[in-house]
Amino acid sequence: MAGRRRASGTLVVVALCLLLIPLVGCGGRTTTDSAKADVQSLLDRRAGAILDHDETAYLRTGARDRFDNLRAVPLADWSYRLTGLRRTGDTAVADAELRYRVQGYDRAPVRAGRTLSLGLDAAGHWYVESERPAKGSAEQLWDQGEVNVLRGDASLVLGVGQTTARLRSFAELADHAVPAVAQAWGPNWARHVVVLVPRSLTAMAALLGAPASSYRGIAAVTTGETGASAGAPADRIILNPDAYGVLGATGKQVVLTHETTHVATRAHTTPATPLWLSEGYADWIGYLGSGRSPSEAAPELRRAVAEGRTPESLPTDPDFGFGGDATRLAQAYEGGWMACRMIANRWGEVRLAEFYRAVGAHDRRAGAVEAALKDVLGTSLEEFTREWREYLPAQLG
Repeated sequence: MAGRRRASGTLVVVALCLLLIPLVGCGGRTTTDSAKADVQSLLDRRAGAILDHDETAYLRTGARDRFDNLRAVPLADWSYRLTGLRRTGDTAVADAELRYRVQGYDRAPVRAGRTLSLGLDAAGHWYVESERPAKGSAEQLWDQGEVNVLRGDASLVLGVGQTTARLRSFAELADHAVPAVAQAWGPNWARHVVVLVPRSLTAMAALLGAPASSYRGIAAVTTGETGASAGAPADRIILNPDAYGVLGATGKQVVLTHETTHVATRAHTTPATPLWLSEGYADWIGYLGSGRSPSEAAPELRRAVAEGRTPESLPTDPDFGFGGDATRLAQAYEGGWMACRMIANRWGEVRLAEFYRAVGAHDRRAGAVEAALKDVLGTSLEEFTREWREYLPAQLG
């Protein structure tokens, strides 16, 4: 009887095991786990092929899309981490985090959400049908076409739909901007920049994950982590070829030097830093040596002062909204520039940089400017604002 019970029990276990095989497999992984492991392996092979520039290996993983676009990009690392998998029969949609580093520029990986459509071949192996930015994630430059690369002395320029001559002109401007910023701000930053030049305003907005209307008339923007450490990915200066292209030689240099200043000051630009200071300081360095007078560089503010509409207070963060009134935006930039210019004229350029760092050293916005004004410049916000309001008509009248 005991032997029969053991035999009976064994049969039950085997039967249960057979019933569960389609779902789990006794002592093994679920088919979902197995599929995830297989897809992660697929993504690993695809990433390796990109780094090795191995076209044959890449094609074994599926669609060719983006391989040619990436050929010229100097990559130090490229990897995917599977974050989700939704399977329907022989197809699936994979969510992944892409991590990549540009050789010589990124000390830490840039991260981007990606969505990949997958298929299952006759042998039961997954392959990639297509890849695209995940919902809510911005495009990468190589999503927009073949990337051409030009290296400057202190710059790396990546462009789509741009001639080599045009990319070289951007590199020359960036190479001039880097030492100019280092001289004013100091040498303790990367002292090189990555410049992205998309095909159009619409393409620029796609790189920023925003509607094109938000950047119409904006010549360039810089992306990066506020208060970033030295181990953060390199900032990207993204040009709007439509607006940047119509600027004169001086205007182009001012803009690129302005954006390079954001790269240099990023580690000291924190939530405590108001936009009038970060944008004003970038403009202040941008205009150094340009020969532009206050009346030439601040036409909207000059007009307001001439009409008796001198601002009552320093520009607020909402005044810098790209989607708002263009005149208000221009006056905000000009007002911030004039405030930094006043500090440099009265207290000196070194004190201006010290003031910038002192504001950014605070944990929060409230009281940061007031404390730095007192500690570095020996004045109050009320007194500083009064002097600034007097400085405007004296310089712009």
